[in-house]
Amino acid sequence: MKMISVCNWDDKLWQDALPLYLEAFGNKGAKPTKIIKNMFAKGIAELHVGYNVSGVVAMALTGKLESDGVMIIDYLAVSEKERGHGLGKHFVDYLRQKAVDKRYPKLIIEVESEETSDNKRRIDFWRSCGFLLTEYVHHYIWVPETYRAMYLPLISDSRKVTGEELFVYINTFHRLSFRGGRGMGSDPHYFKAVGVRPLLFIGNLC
Repeated sequence: MKMISVCNWDDKLWQDALPLYLEAFGNKGAKPTKIIKNMFAKGIAELHVGYNVSGVVAMALTGKLESDGVMIIDYLAVSEKERGHGLGKHFVDYLRQKAVDKRYPKLIIEVESEETSDNKRRIDFWRSCGFLLTEYVHHYIWVPETYRAMYLPLISDSRKVTGEELFVYINTFHRLSFRGGRGMGSDPHYFKAVGVRPLLFIGNLC
């Protein structure tokens, strides 16, 4: 799988990734393109696209808080027809190496906490990639779902990281993503207005 990553807005690369992005998240809280462009303008986003001979087979949108040394997986999807071949784990390992190269101490995601078979499968996937599930359950005021944070330690550190600590980073990322762009709200109610969910990813990645 050929990987391409950019930290500046690349319209051609986004157009390549867009069909898979909409397939995975179009009805599940996809951020509008203008918000994603705003994230790039602020220097808090990177786009990663994986190709094979058939075209785009995986994509991810990651957030970064460089002053805090944190990378956050915002969206990650693998083409449905390409699942079951380990591409999801391979893609996550690629993102892990990107974070290591930048000397970030951890890689963060958030997962829905409701005990359903789909959510359990997703959590099991991330655990299989080395992520640790925290206990704290976070309640957003603009969506009914509750969330828990997971993280992948990238440095030797015996201290246990709490979910409360991780959601400080996650909430900071959300605020920066939606603030300051033309026509975008500067408070959490904007999430509800545009139908956006917090950090999302599609299951059955491995």
